[in-house]
Amino acid sequence: MVATLIRTTGDWDVAEESAAGAFERAAETWPRDGVPRNPGAWLTTAARNLALDRLRRRGVEAEKLREWADAERDAGRTAGPPDPAELVARDEPSWDDRLRLVFTCAHPALPMEARVALTLRTVGGLETPEIARAFLVPESTMAQRLVRAKRKIRHAAIPYRVPPAEALSERLDGVLAVLYLIANEGYLASSGDHLQRLDLAAEAIRLARLVVSLIPDSDEARALLALLLLQHARSAARVDAAGDLVPLADQDRTRWDAREVAEGLALLTSPGSRSSRADDAIAGPYRLQAEIQAVHARAATAVATEWPAIVARYDALAALTDSPFVRFNRAIAVGEADGPAAGLAALAEVEAGGRLAGYHLLPAAQAEFLRREGRTAEASDRYREAMVLAPTAPEVRFLERRLADLDRG
Repeated sequence: MVATLIRTTGDWDVAEESAAGAFERAAETWPRDGVPRNPGAWLTTAARNLALDRLRRRGVEAEKLREWADAERDAGRTAGPPDPAELVARDEPSWDDRLRLVFTCAHPALPMEARVALTLRTVGGLETPEIARAFLVPESTMAQRLVRAKRKIRHAAIPYRVPPAEALSERLDGVLAVLYLIANEGYLASSGDHLQRLDLAAEAIRLARLVVSLIPDSDEARALLALLLLQHARSAARVDAAGDLVPLADQDRTRWDAREVAEGLALLTSPGSRSSRADDAIAGPYRLQAEIQAVHARAATAVATEWPAIVARYDALAALTDSPFVRFNRAIAVGEADGPAAGLAALAEVEAGGRLAGYHLLPAAQAEFLRREGRTAEASDRYREAMVLAPTAPEVRFLERRLADLDRG
């Protein structure tokens, strides 16, 4: 809805305010009048009406309003705003609008971090505090970054469209980074009562499919889609009936989505992919991460996982990126491949870097390896530290169970 309003108004703030106002109006009227037959279309039309009112109140020039009326007429709508209560069927916001929005946010005139953050906000619907946690920056810093990004788009007159074919490649890195972080928030929520946000994960997959259709010869775009599918395939097994976390080693692999696994693996080996070519092209970060997920997907049991192969891919990934999360995940893989003492040593190096201070999974991983080493008192302290830092209720409950098991010996 926001994407559609940005296209029709050309104003990000008006679009976001009008969308919020439409939901507010629905919360007031639907309990009284009943839910309309087409709720999405009702909300879209209500938001359009609010946007038009805002533009008029701001004294937008007549030419702008004529453009609005022309766009509405061309789309088969009346020039005047209809009453949303009388609406029974209208067009829904299109995926084309969402894709336009993604590419607008990924314009090279914006700094990379601003591109990702703005799209997480407008396409993914994440709140500013959630985005700030994803970037490990204060909320105020992220709020300023978002304001500056929207101002830059307005002042630089960045076009709201999917770029022509010759410009697609220069936008690709930013677009893929956006989809990756949206999927990450879907895979492991940064706050709340649920471990996963499957709506965000599914949206990232849909948008990744559209990007692959636009740039079918991009190995990294295909690899990102494979990565998202292989992760999403485990969704049903990652939580139990109560919504609590089930770690990878304990998951019922028969509950993994076989079709998504097969599609993800096929994307990594299909004609045109890097693995099917005889050249010496260096694997990109999304391919390496997808190959890590493929190792898990091919293992019939947790015990059968080829952890040395995973460590090797994390080594290659660490050579491409300075991400502390890559080094953290590599340390866990080292512990699985070479034993808990090796894992603890690798995690100590990550901790010494200081970039993951306050990250709950660091003490949680240390607690797990300490438990395996029989160092129960230290493990208990780390579990308690992780519980204080854990952002979601399912993770807190999981850590509480781990601590209780440790106390029972």
